[in-house]
Amino acid sequence: MAAYLCPPAVIHGRHTVKTSEIVSEVRDRHPHAAWAPRVESIAASTGIENRGWMLPLESAVAPGGGSALPAAGVGPAREALTGDGFSEQDVDRVITALEAIPAPQTVQERTAPAWAAVQSSGEQAARGALQIAGLDTSDVDCLITSHSTTPALPGLDVALANKIPLRGDVMLLPATQWACVAGTRSLALAADLVAADPDRVVLVVISEALSTTYQPADDTLESLIVRLLFADTAVATVVTGRPRPESMLRLDAAWHHTLPGTQDLHRLETREDGTHFVMDRRGPRAVQETVTAMWEWLRVRYEDDPGSWHPDVLLAHPGGTRVLEYMEQTMPDGWPSGLLEYSRDSYTSGNRGGAAVFDIMRRAHDAGQAPGSRAVLYAAAPGLTATALEGEWL
Repeated sequence: MAAYLCPPAVIHGRHTVKTSEIVSEVRDRHPHAAWAPRVESIAASTGIENRGWMLPLESAVAPGGGSALPAAGVGPAREALTGDGFSEQDVDRVITALEAIPAPQTVQERTAPAWAAVQSSGEQAARGALQIAGLDTSDVDCLITSHSTTPALPGLDVALANKIPLRGDVMLLPATQWACVAGTRSLALAADLVAADPDRVVLVVISEALSTTYQPADDTLESLIVRLLFADTAVATVVTGRPRPESMLRLDAAWHHTLPGTQDLHRLETREDGTHFVMDRRGPRAVQETVTAMWEWLRVRYEDDPGSWHPDVLLAHPGGTRVLEYMEQTMPDGWPSGLLEYSRDSYTSGNRGGAAVFDIMRRAHDAGQAPGSRAVLYAAAPGLTATALEGEWL
């Protein structure tokens, strides 16, 4: 398989949003929610104090440009009120009151500024990755992109091909629905591409504005958790079929796994007021099944050396710290402790979705890894589907 990765560029959301600000906002908006008395303890349990967003918190909670007057307009509303026996003076008062009430933001109002930020941050990450790799835009033969929270057509691939710009014959491979598995799955695809042509240069860019799932009107516990967890990040890396002076990691094998009948556990839904991330409490247990399957893949891969092989670093994005704890509890006997140190560190500033594994990888790189260290990269996403990679630090 041999594919070579250069250190990734990581662009965090430039607006720092404090957990205390989110707690204050949801408490004021939903004082009678079932979880209101426990909101501070719920927030503290995430272990997140700050996260970076591409847009400020104010943009997520601002009212829309319209009013609470029904979409049918003033005329039909006036006719309906008059028909119910309201006097003309009362009708005027009601219409005036309705026009003064702001409506929630629409899908366009929420998504358009976020999509602009996703493109800008993605471009910044792409240019950073090329600079790290010592390459020019003209060297890129293929561009793989992912952005699940700001659907657009054309997508990030075409936007970056024009913004950077890239050669006209560059292969563009957009993947807008990979979500949390984008980091590992994009690398697996890139590895297949450079295996077919070792001279090919693949640029991978993932840019996610997960803050677009912050929905002020929702008062469910799951919606509260979504508000507290997500962060915005753009990442990029260069993958080649031959080692470069800048290469930091060689990928040797990839593994994919999808659990049947789990497609409804976690999902994005687009409604009138924007994108909602819907979570099911059965999700973490299902993700654990993919972890167990990954352990079996590694066991079979190294069954001729079961007593001595183990990864020296495990870069994992299973969706939350609960599954990280499960991973630690179920690791094969004899594996050293601390393998998930960088994964845990990444979660302390938010769940980055598809960009998470690259962020974790960058943390491991910056901390210094000895050449020859074995690495396993793993991520799971709504579906439920997972991809893992195994390789060696250079």
